[in-house]
Amino acid sequence: MEKAAAIVTEQGGTTSHAAIVSRELGKPCVVGARRVTQLLHNHSNPITVDCSTGVGNIYDGLIPFEIERFDLSTIPETRTKIMMNMAVPEGAFAHAKKADGVGLLRIEFVYGNSVGIHPAALLNYEQLKRDPQNFLRAPPKTKDVQYLKRTITEIEAQTQGYDDKPQFLVEKLREGIAMVAAAMDPKPVIVRFSDFKSNEYAALVGGEIFEKGENNPMLDWRGASRYPHTEFAEAFRLECRALREARELGLHNIIPMIPFVRTVEEAKAVLELMKAEGLERGKGGLQVYMMAEIPSNVFLAEEFSRLFDGFSIGSNDLASLVLGVDRDNAKLAKSTFDERNPAVRMAIEHLIKTAHKNGIKIGICGQAPSDYPEIVEFLVENGIDSISLNADVIGRMKRVVATVEERHANAMKKQT
Repeated sequence: MEKAAAIVTEQGGTTSHAAIVSRELGKPCVVGARRVTQLLHNHSNPITVDCSTGVGNIYDGLIPFEIERFDLSTIPETRTKIMMNMAVPEGAFAHAKKADGVGLLRIEFVYGNSVGIHPAALLNYEQLKRDPQNFLRAPPKTKDVQYLKRTITEIEAQTQGYDDKPQFLVEKLREGIAMVAAAMDPKPVIVRFSDFKSNEYAALVGGEIFEKGENNPMLDWRGASRYPHTEFAEAFRLECRALREARELGLHNIIPMIPFVRTVEEAKAVLELMKAEGLERGKGGLQVYMMAEIPSNVFLAEEFSRLFDGFSIGSNDLASLVLGVDRDNAKLAKSTFDERNPAVRMAIEHLIKTAHKNGIKIGICGQAPSDYPEIVEFLVENGIDSISLNADVIGRMKRVVATVEERHANAMKKQT
């Protein structure tokens, strides 16, 4: 993706991984464009991909354009912290001065960029080599045998110099996390543990061996439910080691965050596992945050707020689950998926009030604030502590936040 001038896909919505990463890389991206690869496959002329209006357009030929620049020094400091969503660690140094910290660093993107191998394949590497029959379906099919052999070859190629294959994953994750934390230090960097869905894990090297097909990966085995499970706990321990070792480099601005926590019991189980790996909440100043992105997080906000130091609202999944919409479905994404829906706003407003009532921080790291200035206004007026945005809109949205805060302050003065 880094080599491409633009990204165009036939599937997915505005919150799909292709859209998220391309924005961070500064690449125009059009998603959900049916038959586009067929149309462009034999197209010999240059094309222009334009996303400047929020709707993707593809034009024949090269179209002239203008660049709008922001001088961040002219924008006043705001009460609401303006943070940044990150997926590609190497971009941290380029964007470090723009934001008040990183509101969301996605570990799974570090996986994809720097590791590319399923953690279970690394943990079981010696057994994969020694006794591959244990990992084949019965009766074994030729394609499965070939896939297994290819997996072993690819692991060996990518992990040269590492006798301890799981240590390869730990070091790559630690490097990625530490790179972002060092670039932003002393500003906070909130690191979300992996939230790959099963189909995304299956796409990693060796993933097809360890992942079972699911009917709806968005709602199946993901996030916090994986971490304490016997089939994934060792992989989660590797993530904890990487994060702990990054903090031990003196980067105490790193804050771990747990995604997709369905129940209070699930939250407690993950916190216990983190504690066993040297990530104990409160020890050495360690804060632990939770993604608030499921209706149960809204209804049980009081109970969850007693277990964590902060919430980060994931407006993508929250809107999806409140509205009952698969946000990766291109048809529904255009017609129904909308974080501005009153039901979604009510959920967000309740989370902010409950967090503040219980003395914990609350921010938002979903897509909505990056797309809609009116959502930014709604969040600021409700007193949210931080808004984490895609890097490409930080300048514009800082202006919006400053204007809303000034207007709100003037209104309060008039009342008094």
